[in-house]
Amino acid sequence: MSLAADPPADARPSPSDASDDGTVPFQWSDTPLGPVSAWPASLRATVNLVVDAAVPMIILWGPRGIALYNDAFAPLAGDLHPDLFAKPIGAFNHPLCSLHARALDAVLKGECVSMRDQALTIRQNDRPEDIWVTLDYSPLRDEDGSIAGALCIMKNTTERKRAEQEIRENESRWKALFEQMKEGFFIGEAVRSTEGEIEDFRLLEFNTALQQQFSLPPDRPSGRSLRDVVPHMEGPVLEALRRTLSSGEPTEFELSLNGPPLRWYEARAQKVSQERLGVLLLDVTSRKQAELTITESEAKFRLLAQSMPNHVWTARANGHLDWFNERVYDFGGLARGTLDGENWIRMVHPEDLPRISEAWQAAVANGHLYNKAELRLRRRDGVYHWHIVRAVPVRNKAGDIKRWIGTNTDIDDQKSAETALAELAATLEQRVETRTAELLKTQDALRQSQKMEAIGNLTGGIAHDFNNLLQVISGNLHLIAKDMTGNPVLEARLQNAIKGVTRGAKLASQLLAFGRRQPLTPKVLNIGRLIRNMDDILHRALGEAITVETLVDDHLWNTEVDPGNMENAILNLAINARDAMDNSGHVVIEARNVIIDTYTMRGNMELTAGQYVMVAVRDSGCGMSEAVMEKVFEPFFTTKPEGKGTGLGLSMVYGFVKQSGGHVMIESEEGRGTTIRLYLPRSAAGEESELASEEEGLPVSGGCETILVAEDDEAVRETVVAILADLGYRVLRARDGATALTVLESGAPIDLLFTDMIMPGAMKIADLVHLARQQRPRIGILLTSGYAGAGEPELQDSGIELLQKPYSREALAIKVRRALDGARAGEPGLPQRSQAPSAPAASETPDDQRQARPDGKRVVLLCEDDYLIRLTTAEILEEENYAVLEAGSGAEALAALETTEVDVLVTDFGLPDMTGVDLLHRVRDLRPGLPVLLATGHVDVGELPEGPTEQLTKPFADTDLTAALGRLLKA
Repeated sequence: MSLAADPPADARPSPSDASDDGTVPFQWSDTPLGPVSAWPASLRATVNLVVDAAVPMIILWGPRGIALYNDAFAPLAGDLHPDLFAKPIGAFNHPLCSLHARALDAVLKGECVSMRDQALTIRQNDRPEDIWVTLDYSPLRDEDGSIAGALCIMKNTTERKRAEQEIRENESRWKALFEQMKEGFFIGEAVRSTEGEIEDFRLLEFNTALQQQFSLPPDRPSGRSLRDVVPHMEGPVLEALRRTLSSGEPTEFELSLNGPPLRWYEARAQKVSQERLGVLLLDVTSRKQAELTITESEAKFRLLAQSMPNHVWTARANGHLDWFNERVYDFGGLARGTLDGENWIRMVHPEDLPRISEAWQAAVANGHLYNKAELRLRRRDGVYHWHIVRAVPVRNKAGDIKRWIGTNTDIDDQKSAETALAELAATLEQRVETRTAELLKTQDALRQSQKMEAIGNLTGGIAHDFNNLLQVISGNLHLIAKDMTGNPVLEARLQNAIKGVTRGAKLASQLLAFGRRQPLTPKVLNIGRLIRNMDDILHRALGEAITVETLVDDHLWNTEVDPGNMENAILNLAINARDAMDNSGHVVIEARNVIIDTYTMRGNMELTAGQYVMVAVRDSGCGMSEAVMEKVFEPFFTTKPEGKGTGLGLSMVYGFVKQSGGHVMIESEEGRGTTIRLYLPRSAAGEESELASEEEGLPVSGGCETILVAEDDEAVRETVVAILADLGYRVLRARDGATALTVLESGAPIDLLFTDMIMPGAMKIADLVHLARQQRPRIGILLTSGYAGAGEPELQDSGIELLQKPYSREALAIKVRRALDGARAGEPGLPQRSQAPSAPAASETPDDQRQARPDGKRVVLLCEDDYLIRLTTAEILEEENYAVLEAGSGAEALAALETTEVDVLVTDFGLPDMTGVDLLHRVRDLRPGLPVLLATGHVDVGELPEGPTEQLTKPFADTDLTAALGRLLKA
């Protein structure tokens, strides 16, 4: 319960006019606030404001904090809604109420309270959900100016908090990467003067390698000045860091520390955000020492070079490489002495060789340093690692180059770090923006879906009650008709009244179609054939001025829909197209096979992946605006002039397609025409032949049997009793399921149970029917309802008759007679499926005593503990000509395998006594080669034993099930 979205003109707040079941008005006088007329004017004015607000708002009135909130607040209240409405918050032990109570105490003292990003756990759809909200409270004053309560505006900040959490997780990942590096790394943040100049850098993060390089204390003193932590970070070094931050370009520089011992570092700085940069410190002390030592002694140099961890090599003055240390040969897995001359190129990546060769030749020709050349060298295992190559010329006193000394330093970890840093800096903001846009789009789609669902529930409920009223009127009119014979004037008026009832029933049927509650008789058919058969109807309906073009795939799939409703849907769309073109233009009706994948589904929450038959109606008319398209499927919405349409055509199409398991999509542009596409699920079954209605031409007859009528609506009940009595039947009455059961248990002779599918009370109609069958196996069952789909799924069975409200006297008589005759012949009743038989131990049932396959059919052992899922799956398999043996647990399935030959096992993952995988292991011990289909909603079920096995993810379509079984049995 929440405040109505449209308050009355006198500004009196009102809840939704009825309770959740749409029947009981809300009583304000039963609440602590009392009748609305006694409310203070300030409270009424504030409520008027809250009702119209699109953001979540709640009023906490009085010191007890009586809660009044709008529709936008209800989803954030979770399982508190609707119990919290018009009640004091102190009556609920809930974290949200605790926040409200704490804030209310402060507001009543004159304070304004703001709570940012409060974490809450609410329950929605019977499961907990973590959310974050921001709450702003302000005082509400009474007529005398005193504070009488608080107004709270709430904002759901869950998506932002989750986005921030994702960013933090990304930061943790790259920090973990840097922590594994052997070289020192730190992140510094600029410290600016009042004039905006960078004076210093503050150390934010650094890895263990840096801590060890500079002997930093183990407590990691983040936030300290970089000059205090790393000596000599000033002068040219500080200037290099400033340049990196201002230009955004990576900078390299050298850093030497006088020690002891003397160390050299090569630093690489790269900007990572507006005020931060990352710096990698590579210890190049070994190379520096080697370069100094080379000038003293060639022998000492080579001895030193061999002991170095880096690659070291030398070349003649002409650039001919003539020596490599052991590290190079060990790295490449090559024999000593095999790299001299041009042979070294065998280690270089082919893509890097031209660039490196050109740079080396230029350095040799000019006598310049060969510096900072990056290339990839192949390791002994074939993996290429990035290295940086440097070479310095050794000159004599005359300045002539005598030879070259070079080093290769492995920078593979550094390159990975640079790539990660660059990617993080380049894509972080874009990913946040993309994520935010996707969330907004998803929220819009969710709101539209929820709106259509709410409208559907409302229209379905209205139509149901309307059908009950029409049933009373229709039944009494047919009773009166018997006494009108010979009075032409009264007979004509009576016929007009009956026509009015028929028109009302048609209107209710249209509303039920949108609410997805109309009675459907689906058949497997080829829509292409249906469209071709509609040529004459379409040309007559659209007129000669409109050309109709049909495009149908040659190999169109079958789909399972109600043929009559499918024809009406196509005809409705075609007539709408005609009206949009002002009775002159071109209409294309297309039918083809489509496969919707996850990419196509993006941005459309109502689409599900799968195979569909797509029917499109495209016109060359005036098109629609975005505002019109948002409302075009809503009942009674129309752009036509008054009297030119009911606004129910497209809503009927929408509801029919949704009830058939399909989807509707619309594309339109003003001045460019409209295309409406219907997506109907593919059916793997063969096409059914069209049969004429079983009621056509049947005579109206009564009888002398006893009928028990169970109907909660007194007017409907009395009307039905009168009609049945007039037909000669003996009639017993019951106002609900419990009363009907009492009558059944009394022992009175009853031949037929005629009951509404929706009645008050704890007893379900399905339970009543089953109990009636147990007591009286030959009793007939006739169900009636204002809309289809109202009862339990197990009642939708061919052995039970269904009569749609409103119905005529003739329709009632025919259905009653059929149900009675069928009961006498033993046809009605809920089918009793066989359960897995109890079996003796394996030692008592040898293989040659197992039961044979029935009728030569493939036998499927179906193990599923959920009765409804097992019932539905078994029906699908039986329609595909499989014999089905059912088991409700793993133990029952194993017992069935001991006594019966089966061809394939279909099992759920979550069974009451073991998992599907546990069952599979035991089946492999018992029947190693038996094909097994594991149906589960789990993504990862663990390791499966060897043998013919497939996994089918729930929920699955019947085509998915039959296809998987086909593959297993074929294999």
